[in-house]
Amino acid sequence: MREVFAILSEISGTDASVLLTGESGTGKELAARTIHALSRRRERSFVAINSAAIPRELMESEIFGHERGSFTGATGTRRGCFEVAHRGTLFLDEIGEMPIELQPKLLRVLEDGRVRRVGAAREIDVDVRLLAATNRPPAEAVEAGKLREDLYYRLNVFEVELPPLRQRREDVRLLVDHFVAQLNHDHGTGVESVADEALARLEAYEWPGNVRELRNVVERAVILAKEGAIEPSHLPDPLTDGRSAASGGAEPAAPTTMAEAEKALILRTLDEVGNNKAAAARRLAIDVKTIRNKLKAWGIDR
Repeated sequence: MREVFAILSEISGTDASVLLTGESGTGKELAARTIHALSRRRERSFVAINSAAIPRELMESEIFGHERGSFTGATGTRRGCFEVAHRGTLFLDEIGEMPIELQPKLLRVLEDGRVRRVGAAREIDVDVRLLAATNRPPAEAVEAGKLREDLYYRLNVFEVELPPLRQRREDVRLLVDHFVAQLNHDHGTGVESVADEALARLEAYEWPGNVRELRNVVERAVILAKEGAIEPSHLPDPLTDGRSAASGGAEPAAPTTMAEAEKALILRTLDEVGNNKAAAARRLAIDVKTIRNKLKAWGIDR
């Protein structure tokens, strides 16, 4: 995370496009807001839009705006996100969910700095820094036809990957302390600490929902505890009965050697990504050569 913070600080002083990648809940929008807050545009608007949350038929109007009468229901003129974010920052979350037919228009705006509302005869100059995010590997989105390759290269001046919480478990205690203080203020509670056993369970959990899920769990615990310490009894079932999201709620696997566990994890990950070794390496945070060497040593051809 220190490396991530250093990169964010370094690129904030530029107007270059940034592509933020990482699983859902890892803090991509927070990273985008950080870039904006450290930039020369910080006194201007930060506009965030989730491409997956807007109905397909409204997406073009939402992003580019429309003129009155340009389509049924367009009773007035509407400024799109680019105009609203003029001289500021526009954050497009889940960029891979934007309709493929709109992506050339987005690419043109990025290259020309001009936007045309739906139904308009003229273009409008806009000065916007674009930040985008996706929770799936961009190369996979391109290969699946969800993201145009030319748009990907235009957005990917800088790519910043936000690591999942399970890869930085030492941050759990820091995040819990932060959320407890924040939530005490929000809810008027007086929680002072987290019991060692409760913290151990928080640190051992897989956190498929990442930091967002952690905050929700801590909020629940703070409300139940009200004051004093958060105990294991204040945590939801998956954290109190030894289960994790990785096991799908099943009983923990029988003990095995580290070598066997490593082999099972690598093979399972390859299954999940369709035997794409590069994708598996990114998910496991190891070098792709390591996967190739392991498979060769195991005599497995994938």
